[in-house]
Amino acid sequence: MPRTAAEVHTDLVLEPRDVKFDWSRLPLHWIPDEPFATHTINVLHLLLPEGERWFTEVFKDALPLITDEQLREEVLGFIGQEAIHAEAHQEVLDHLLGQGLDPRPYVRQIAWLFQRILGPKPHLSPRQRRENVIERVAFVAAIEHFTAFLGNWALNSPGLERAKADPTMLDLLRWHGAEEVEHRSVAFDLLVHLDRGYGRRIRGMVLGGPLLVHLWVRGVRYLLAADPELRGRLKPSWRQAWDGAQRGMLPDPIQSLRSGLRYFKLRYHPTQEGSSAQALGYLATSPAARAAATR
Repeated sequence: MPRTAAEVHTDLVLEPRDVKFDWSRLPLHWIPDEPFATHTINVLHLLLPEGERWFTEVFKDALPLITDEQLREEVLGFIGQEAIHAEAHQEVLDHLLGQGLDPRPYVRQIAWLFQRILGPKPHLSPRQRRENVIERVAFVAAIEHFTAFLGNWALNSPGLERAKADPTMLDLLRWHGAEEVEHRSVAFDLLVHLDRGYGRRIRGMVLGGPLLVHLWVRGVRYLLAADPELRGRLKPSWRQAWDGAQRGMLPDPIQSLRSGLRYFKLRYHPTQEGSSAQALGYLATSPAARAAATR
């Protein structure tokens, strides 16, 4: 008898997967003739290296607070996966720099945000330190909801193939997206383990959701302005975002909003988003994972 979706998810053992991407042939506009869609997705590379390093630090700070051994193992698996994600996206940033698009000024701002504003606060009492850790876990849980949404979109986005998106970049998006779907419940389960209250969960989304949108819009503006081929001629607009979504090259803004609203439901759980079986299916066939296995 085939296993149910809940059984597939429950039986998951999270582990970091070695991957190998070859960026030597990646064009600056890896969705041909679509610089807006290309750079809208490229914001991931601006945000994720620093963001996911911050995720791992938050979860390392939370480890001493965990009393459930299975959850501890899931958190350790999450930490390992996120560390590899950060390095994979860092490689793309290095490639962009080699193509004449310097991401460093924007990335420095992101690093300041995560390290100084959202980082651990010195001189806190033990009780205050615990509360600070849980607040940051709530923030991670909210952001992980959106990364799982984006991962599910990447696994189900034929519009990128129709647009002839670069296959290596498409594999990165789907490999990463599949692991986001695979570990989509870890941050939420950790938050519930540390604080079962509804208020903290909602506060994380109320603060995290708008901040993510703000950073994304700023990132698109930055990349379009810094693109050496565009020379500032292309200005971003919501109309372009809507058009890209309608053609399947970008996530639908309406679906993104609906996904965020689902997080507010009292009985919400991340397993309601995406398919673990589909994620594992892609991870078994990812060209980057297979290339790493043959090294």
